[in-house]
Amino acid sequence: MKNKTIKTTLTFLITTAVIISAVNTACAVEELKKINLDDAIELSISNNLDLQAARIDVELAKNDIKSANRLKNPDINIFYNFGKAGKSEPQQIGLSETIEIAKRAPRKNFAKSNLYKKEIDVKLSEFTLEMDVRETYADLVGAKTILSSLEEQKKLLQELLKIAQNKYKTDTYAQTEVIQAQIALNQLETKINTAKTSVTTARNNFNKTLNLKENSAVIYDTKEDNLPDETVFISLKTPDFNDPIPDFDSIATRALEKRLDIRAAKQEIDIAKKNLTVVERQRIPDVEISGGYSYLPQSHSETGHFEPGAYAAAGINNIPLLYTYKPEIKNAKLQIEQAQINYESAKNKALKDLSSAYDKFTTSRTNLLFYKQKLIKDSQELIDISKKNYNAGKTDLTSVIVMQQSYQEIVTGYISALTDYYTDWIDFLREVNNEEFELYPENL
Repeated sequence: MKNKTIKTTLTFLITTAVIISAVNTACAVEELKKINLDDAIELSISNNLDLQAARIDVELAKNDIKSANRLKNPDINIFYNFGKAGKSEPQQIGLSETIEIAKRAPRKNFAKSNLYKKEIDVKLSEFTLEMDVRETYADLVGAKTILSSLEEQKKLLQELLKIAQNKYKTDTYAQTEVIQAQIALNQLETKINTAKTSVTTARNNFNKTLNLKENSAVIYDTKEDNLPDETVFISLKTPDFNDPIPDFDSIATRALEKRLDIRAAKQEIDIAKKNLTVVERQRIPDVEISGGYSYLPQSHSETGHFEPGAYAAAGINNIPLLYTYKPEIKNAKLQIEQAQINYESAKNKALKDLSSAYDKFTTSRTNLLFYKQKLIKDSQELIDISKKNYNAGKTDLTSVIVMQQSYQEIVTGYISALTDYYTDWIDFLREVNNEEFELYPENL
């Protein structure tokens, strides 16, 4: 009865494995276009839809400069007198023009300051996009690496299953080990399926970040399929984790020199100051001049003849007597104060954020070194010894599977630590706002 139950369980497990394999085979394999990191960044900077929309803001700001420098359009005036009141008054037709006093130049300077801010915003958007591409690229390579490591573990379990099956041919007591190996293999298969989904999700995030206006059938993939290769540090633009990291104080000042968000916050002060000038100049009256042709018809003229002539006039508009623009001026001064506070706040937050990013990066390096120098090496040796001992009959399968599962967790942890090392370096660059930042610059 016991043997019958075992056989039934074994048949069920084998059937389950066959079904999982069939499902995986039936899934359509997408045709992917591999691309390296440099090409991915260049492609996104040139064709990203969000970035194209942001660049239009610069063109709008350029047009605002032309608009700010505009002249007032003239008016056409006609004066025609009716009745006895206008019998001896001339008829007139002419133009009037309002001339702004000390207003166009401040408006133009204000628009130029806004343009410079928009240009900084676009540069910041480009930098943010580059960091997003790098991060999603590294995440995709990391997900593919985890999938690859699980596939390697699958081969190990398949070898153990084959050894157990060979033992079962000569030893009926080994049947439980066959079932045990098959269960472990099926459990791993579910993890592989989850890892495949993670790869698909990471690939979608990578293509979403690229955000290209292309045929939806074009799906980009990373050139690299594994992270642990040491050459990947170069291709992913990340410092070698074997190299030491300088202390925070030695890089903090240099790291904050080119932060685009701080420059943008500082530019807001300049914009607010120029806006104050624009508002204050509203209190200066404008001059209106007018002139044109005037005449007396023959029927209105005392001489009985047609009398031609001309007229000219001038006036002062918008004299600040009833309204002196005090609320607008107060608001403009408050905006300067607000911009200055925001600038100081941006600098303070930048230093704190940089410190946090630095700590995360150094911790990732420490963890990665420990995995690389100790855990991976020792675990690999133990799994090799355990497999040999089981093949030689010196240990049972349970011990080998427990060892294999522990090794699998360590490898997955190592890959996650390696991915964290890449992404934490990217986060550090985000806080530096400089994709070419060097920990040890040659000119220092």
